Amino acid sequence: MTYSNVERVILLILDSVGIGEAPDAHLYGDEGSDTLRNTAKAAGGLRAPYLGKLGLGNLAAAFGEPLLGVEPTPRPMAAYGRMAPKSPGKDTTTGHWEIAGLVLDRPFPVYPNGFPPEIIERFEEAIGTKILGNKPASGTAIINELGEEHMRTGYPIVYTSADSVFQIASHEEIIPVPRLYEMCTIAREILTGEHGVGRVIARPFIGVKGAFKRTERRKDFSIKPFRKTLLDYVKEAGMDVIAIGKIEDIFAFQGLTHSDHTGNNPATMKSVAGFVKEAGRGLIIANFICFDMRFGHRNDPHGYARALEEFDQWLKGLEVSLKDGDVVVITADHGCDPTTPSTDHSREYVPLIVYGRPVKQGVFLGTRGSFADLGSTVADLLEIPADLAGMSFKNEILRR
Repeated sequence: MTYSNVERVILLILDSVGIGEAPDAHLYGDEGSDTLRNTAKAAGGLRAPYLGKLGLGNLAAAFGEPLLGVEPTPRPMAAYGRMAPKSPGKDTTTGHWEIAGLVLDRPFPVYPNGFPPEIIERFEEAIGTKILGNKPASGTAIINELGEEHMRTGYPIVYTSADSVFQIASHEEIIPVPRLYEMCTIAREILTGEHGVGRVIARPFIGVKGAFKRTERRKDFSIKPFRKTLLDYVKEAGMDVIAIGKIEDIFAFQGLTHSDHTGNNPATMKSVAGFVKEAGRGLIIANFICFDMRFGHRNDPHGYARALEEFDQWLKGLEVSLKDGDVVVITADHGCDPTTPSTDHSREYVPLIVYGRPVKQGVFLGTRGSFADLGSTVADLLEIPADLAGMSFKNEILRR
């Protein structure tokens, strides 16, 4: 095989599936965070035989403690390693942008004491109503706390977290979802410059007091990338850029040719499998949100482990649909250790697993200095000139 045999890259981003605290984790209060290993321990072992065959157990063992339930294999089917975050921060937008070759020089702003009056007052005036909350909180906790008052007053619930987010929660029967999206658009227009948060997030919910439940009609309104990313370069080269899950939100719809905004892992798996059968040359990029949204933030390691095992089974089934020129990459954007007291993201390394017929088996990629190495490599694999941060490892992995 030669370099020109790479026709498509299928980039699977397992939202929050980190693999050990980054060297600067102490600056974020994330000492001891290790999403994959700690999840496997809490669940009594991880049953992920296909990921094991690819080299996930080898990856874990190469950097310290093995992954319980996933042993190293003598002949890994993939090239494997890990990537260190280079951009400051530990949020979804930062991680995805860095994967796509865009490294931040300063973090998005965060609001540990809530948003300042100049933001809230402008927002209230623009939407014509008061708000509730305005503090850091768990999303499920704050709707339990303020949901009844919200239903009585009609005021939306505004909250944030350790991440750079402005979140608006409302009951679907009190504020219709289209109106909630309008409110988020208004907030996005206000939150610029020094207050340019990474994401404004719509958080609709349903139910009654004591039984409120968030729905999958969540929508993210991200700040636009400040320069071209991998997605832009692939699109400009006339190739497909197929975004699945919340990718369209993270990149503010820039650089896409097709998009399927799935709301959970099973829907994302189905969409990826469909596009793998049909898509032409280019990039398929998918975010698997449930690891983060349903299990990491809710401190549910058993649910997290089950989701990883379901992904493993699906991934094995995907193998029959792969074509000769396909390269599959599995990685993550940050951590969210469900076994720590925190319900926020964690500053972690992320796994790097690369396989497909054009890729050498068993190549150890070590620790990459930035997630951006991956974006640079994808552009290189597709033979697209691109001005991206990061160092390509194409020559290390491709068969000649």
